[in-house]
Amino acid sequence: MPRIILSVLAASLLIFAAANVMDPYMVPVRSWLAGGIAVASVLGLAFTAGSRWRWRAARWAILALWCAVPATLAAAEAVFYWRKHMVLAEKGPAVRALGRHFIVGYTSIGEVEILAARGFIGGVFVTQHNAHGKTPAQLRAEIDRLQSARKANDLPPLIVATDQEGGYVSRLSPPLERRPLLATIANLPAGEREAAAHAYGLAQGHELAAAGITVNFAPVLDLRPSLGPSLLDRNSQIWRRAISADAKEVAEVGLGYVHGLQEAGVTPTLKHFPGLGRTANDTHHFRTGIGATREELEATDWAPFREVLAGSRPMLMIGHVTLTAIDSGHPASHSRALIDGIVRRQWGFQGVIVTDDVLMSPIYQYGLCEALTEGFNAGIDIALVAYDMQQFYRVMRCALNAHKSGLLDAARLAESDRRLSALTPSPQ
Repeated sequence: MPRIILSVLAASLLIFAAANVMDPYMVPVRSWLAGGIAVASVLGLAFTAGSRWRWRAARWAILALWCAVPATLAAAEAVFYWRKHMVLAEKGPAVRALGRHFIVGYTSIGEVEILAARGFIGGVFVTQHNAHGKTPAQLRAEIDRLQSARKANDLPPLIVATDQEGGYVSRLSPPLERRPLLATIANLPAGEREAAAHAYGLAQGHELAAAGITVNFAPVLDLRPSLGPSLLDRNSQIWRRAISADAKEVAEVGLGYVHGLQEAGVTPTLKHFPGLGRTANDTHHFRTGIGATREELEATDWAPFREVLAGSRPMLMIGHVTLTAIDSGHPASHSRALIDGIVRRQWGFQGVIVTDDVLMSPIYQYGLCEALTEGFNAGIDIALVAYDMQQFYRVMRCALNAHKSGLLDAARLAESDRRLSALTPSPQ
């Protein structure tokens, strides 16, 4: 009996892994997972077939279970490759019209070059694995290769984005210089902060621009949480990344930094609106809500965002936290009440809005296609697909289907196109 139970559990676990082999959570092990599952299923079949169990029916049932392992793996990979084929087979103006609304992370320069040249994407996200082992000049050469593919096909330049906040979130360090956290500037006397932040942004911006980066996903304007770090917070870690717990200090440092970065020719991105300072949960992995009223948020968490938006021309990144007092049914990244109702209409912000990575669990695991459609219709301009490039084909399939079904608001996309054209003008 213990062998039967062990065999059933092992087969069931492998079936689950096979069914989810293309899930973003599998990225760290995906390179060997499929082969490992195949080998394990052969061993499991051999073990079951060679066992002399008293109950013949149980033996046949477990054999069938082990046969389901490679079948599930084959089906999962077939669905992925079918989706990829269907996306790449698309032709016509819809591809370019929708593609400009996506920024993707990549591992294969050849694969992303095809997407860039055909207009399937509007930008790329460059991070550690893209810069590993390269000099700044080599990184620039790779980006220039992608930009040349755009120019050859009469497409606007790619947005080339990264996360270079300073401190431990410095995705391109090395080869670029690792600079201290912006929080160190908040410790300066009030009259010195803005000038110091401007000098920081200017120096960092020149370095980024020389490497071919056009957009930096910084600064972090979330207020530092009053609570200590959570054991479940493995990625957000706003307590480490925030400039300060004081809204005025955050705004002063943020505005100086943004002006410096813009002076160097790099577009800054304020994040993670509507602010993650009130939650200890990691929004990479968990759905989380903030119960504060709009009045409370306007007076505290939103104050730095409003002040920096009013004094500069940055992009705005929308996170996946849910504001239960404003829109309890949708995370911020696809909340019409927040994006269209407050940011666009009441605040009057007509700059570019980008989502945080849509592969984070609060979006990916809770209706990705619906979230994308609602987000674009609410007024976002760019969906970020950063962590796992292979998911882009699923995301693009969602967008194409929504377009063909008439679910995407054409007027909203036209407004978005105007904002994106101002950010990345078409080639002359």
